[in-house]
Order: sequence, then structure tokens, then C-alpha cells
Amino acid sequence: MYFVGMRAYPGFLISLEGGEGCGKTSQIPPLVDYLRSKGLTVFPTREPGGTSISEQIRDVLHDKTNTEMHPRTETLLYQAARSQIVEQVILPRLRKGEIVISDRYYDSTIAYQGYGHRQDIKSIRSLVKYATGGLIPDYTLLLNVDVEIGLSRKVNQGEINRMDLLALDFHVRVHDAYLRMVSEEPSRWSIVDANQPIEEVYKELRTKIENKLIFNGLLEGNRSGPDRRG
Repeated sequence: MYFVGMRAYPGFLISLEGGEGCGKTSQIPPLVDYLRSKGLTVFPTREPGGTSISEQIRDVLHDKTNTEMHPRTETLLYQAARSQIVEQVILPRLRKGEIVISDRYYDSTIAYQGYGHRQDIKSIRSLVKYATGGLIPDYTLLLNVDVEIGLSRKVNQGEINRMDLLALDFHVRVHDAYLRMVSEEPSRWSIVDANQPIEEVYKELRTKIENKLIFNGLLEGNRSGPDRRG
């Protein structure tokens, strides 16, 4: 049983994090299919988004015409979208014992709006705690990709949004922030080399998630490989 404040829930929250072009979004559908094939109830979602309200906020945040958006405005909009999905989607499913896999969660705000925009980290963490009600992921995987490789992938895929257009040094700070967060909280994080071919990334993700679920008694079976910390 996992606890959020005074609330108990039997589910398990997994978040996938990483810089632009790390490939996490394309990895979630096959991961969900695989875990469901093991008899688990799995729900995928994304940030910002995942609810009608949160998706509307996502459109504002990603609109390339919103070049005048201030970092504080950006930060608050992300928290508004996040608070809605936590209360409307994530917590109800965790209470029912489901496994939730989120494409980004609050670590993105610490990396992007905190370190990326050079805002006060203590203030950012306070906002995040308020928006989530203190809900911490049970397991977070960082898909670690070289900054320039990741950005070039986004360009090649034609999926550029407002965040992608920020300066290269911004994205470098985001990348370094993720590595810093892993070092600060290693028991929650694992690193996956996202510079690898997509098939190899998937295999590593699947192994790490499967082993974590077995370790926590949520899945039966032998571990499929060593639970290495990247």
C-alpha cells in the first residue's frame, strides 16, 4: 500500500521523463500493451493533457505564436493542467489499484521551468507540491538523449512546438537538471540510454519496469534482467 499524505492507494504511478526528442511518447503504447498482456490494469496518460481542461491548457502552452509567455505564466499553466489530471484521472485510478504510466509528470516542471528558465527551485517545488497534493511517482525513468540529437529528431518528425523553439542552452540546462535530480533521488529513478535504436530503448524500459513491479509485489515472475541504475 502506498501513501499520499493521509490517503492510501494500492496502485502504482510510473512516470517517463526526458528532454525533447527522447522518444518516451512512442514507447508508452507498446509498454502498456505488454503489461496488459501480463494481466495488469494499466492506464496511460500525458502531461500537459489527459483531461479536457488540461488539453486546452496544453494547446496554449505549445502554441508557437505565444512567444510573449513569461516563465511564471508558463509555470502556473503547467500546474493548472497537472492539478486537474491528478484529481480527475491519476488519483482515482491509483485508488482502484491500477498502474498509471504518465508521459511526463512534475519532474518536467523542475527541469524545464525551474532549471531551464533559471527560476527559484524552492518556489517551483512548492508550486508542484500544491498542484499534485504531494503525489510522488513510485518509479521514474529518464530517457537520456543527447540534446542536439533529440532536437534534430523533433525537427525531422515535424513536431515542433513553442518549447522546442527555446534556445539550445535552455535545453542543455534541462538535460543537466534531469541528471542532477537522478543523483539526488536515486531510489526513485532509473536511466535509459535513449540514443540507442528505438527497439533497444523499448527492451531496456520493459525490463526495468517489469523488474520494479515484481520487486513491489505487483507482478509475479522472475526478473528479466538486472535492475541496473544507468
